[in-house]
Amino acid sequence: MIRFTPTEKASPKIGDVLLSEPFLDDPYFGRKAVLLCENNKDGAFGLVLNNFVNIKIADVLEDLNDVSARISIGGPVNSANLYYLHTSPDIEGGHEIIDGVYLGGEFESLKDKIKAGFTSFRFFIGYSGWSDTQLSDEIRSHSWFITRASSKEIMSTEGGNDEFWKRLINGMGPGYSHIAEAPSDPNLN
Repeated sequence: MIRFTPTEKASPKIGDVLLSEPFLDDPYFGRKAVLLCENNKDGAFGLVLNNFVNIKIADVLEDLNDVSARISIGGPVNSANLYYLHTSPDIEGGHEIIDGVYLGGEFESLKDKIKAGFTSFRFFIGYSGWSDTQLSDEIRSHSWFITRASSKEIMSTEGGNDEFWKRLINGMGPGYSHIAEAPSDPNLN
């Protein structure tokens, strides 16, 4: 079945990835993939996986000046804070979001592991947040597709922002390929 818009009856769970509909005209969320890290009666919290910026880790964390990794804008909320995903179950206080991918935890332990050569981490500036019914309202208005992604896909920082979104849309099945190839401006079609 070919889909043209996201379903309005979906109910996202922790670990789901929200994929914006192709024509969402929003500087933070247009053609973005958001990993849902929390969703409860009080609201939802997530990290934009594909809003890469040209900032060096050393510009954010001076004691990691030899580390080369891409940073993403996690969303428009608390942009003075750094959030992180990693794949180490050894970091105390980390919360498993999907199998093998953890949010947060003891930051000094993560930094020590990175200095020792650990590379399976991602940094995010800020996060995406929704009030108690806001995300449900956006889903009912067809703003988001909901899918799952592998830990490898979530931890990947390869490719450009649009490529990442297209790869996940295509991964939803053959009925979605036309969405991945849609122009960002429907007037260009």
